[in-house]
Amino acid sequence: MTAARRRPMLRPSPTRRALAALPLLAVLPSAGRAAPAGAIDQLRAFLSQTRAASGEFTQRVAGGKGAVPQVSSGRFVFQRPGRFRWVYEKPYEQVLVADGERLYLYDKDLNQVTVKRIAAALPASPAAILFGTDDFEREFTVTELGERDGLAWLEARPRAKESQFERIAIGFRDGLPAALELADGFGQTTHLRLARVQRNPKVDAQTFRFTPPPGAEVLQER
Repeated sequence: MTAARRRPMLRPSPTRRALAALPLLAVLPSAGRAAPAGAIDQLRAFLSQTRAASGEFTQRVAGGKGAVPQVSSGRFVFQRPGRFRWVYEKPYEQVLVADGERLYLYDKDLNQVTVKRIAAALPASPAAILFGTDDFEREFTVTELGERDGLAWLEARPRAKESQFERIAIGFRDGLPAALELADGFGQTTHLRLARVQRNPKVDAQTFRFTPPPGAEVLQER
C-alpha cells in the first residue's frame, strides 16, 4: 500500500544519507583520563571501551555551489556490533533500525519501509567503523590529518571501489569522536555533531527491533 501523501521529489531524503549519519555515536570524556595523542589511537581506544552509547545529533548536508544546505536533527542509540536506532525528528520524521542482520529505513510521511541486509548495507561505510567490529583497518586506509578546530582528525578512505563515500574524516577530542565529515561521489559533504551523549547505557533489546506499521509499503532490497 502506498502513502496517501508524498512530498516533492526535490527534497533529499535523510534516510538516503543515513549510513553517513549512523557512525557519529560519541561518548562524554571521563575526568582524569589521558587521551591518546593520535586520532587513530583514540579511535582504537573508543572501540575497545565502548559497547553502547546514546545521545542527540545534528546533521548538515552541503552540495555544490549555490545549493541550500539541508539540516536535520534527532537522536540515536547503538550497541556494537551491528545494532543501532537512528531517529530523524526534524524537519521530517524518519527511522533507521539495525538488528544485527537487517537494516530498516522507515519514512513516516510516505508510510514506506525499505529493508536491507546488514552485510550489504554497512561494509565500507562510516557505520562499519563505529557500529561494526574493531577491525576497521581491513575495510579502510586510515591516515592522521592533524589538529583542526580543536580536534584531532583522521581520514578513512574505503578500500572497496563500490563504496558511495570517497573519504570519511573523524575528529576526536579527549579520546572520543566529536565530529564527522563524509564526502561522497556526487559532490556532497555531510557534517555531523553530537550532544547529550551517554556512554555504555543500559539498552533494552527491544530498541533494535522494528515491525513495519500497519499498511506500510515494504520494499526488500537484495
